[in-house]
Amino acid sequence: MEYIENKTFDEIKIGESAELIHTLTDNDIELFAIMSGDVNPAHVDEEFAHSDFFHKIVVHGMWGGALISTVLGTTLPGPGTIYMGQSLDFKKPIGIGDTVTVRLTVKEKNSSNKNVTFLCSITNQKNEEVTSGTAVVRAPTEKIRRPRIELY
Repeated sequence: MEYIENKTFDEIKIGESAELIHTLTDNDIELFAIMSGDVNPAHVDEEFAHSDFFHKIVVHGMWGGALISTVLGTTLPGPGTIYMGQSLDFKKPIGIGDTVTVRLTVKEKNSSNKNVTFLCSITNQKNEEVTSGTAVVRAPTEKIRRPRIELY
């Protein structure tokens, strides 16, 4: 059995980082559109997308935000993390078949409220930054270790 385990506020170090690598599929786009209700044709209609700004189907910008949430909720800090805020800049589109690396690096810690600020960067397979920003979370203060739930 596989487990997910957190890092508590006291265990987290400035400069520490975690990452996730994922290759975007058309199924990812469809699932995100279903979950979000965002059926903008730039994301789900190939004929329209080819005539649009990017000339191809691109994923929703907030899909990258969801991957950032995945790292925060499962790896660093992990279970027990409370998302407090996020600011993102979308620099380049992510298309089907692109492999992205989501990297979060601890920028600062606030011991009075247990908040941790992360620098967030998403790069594609060409090492081009496609999304950047920050995320603020309230880090857990107690250790949590749980079985990883398989969703598919």
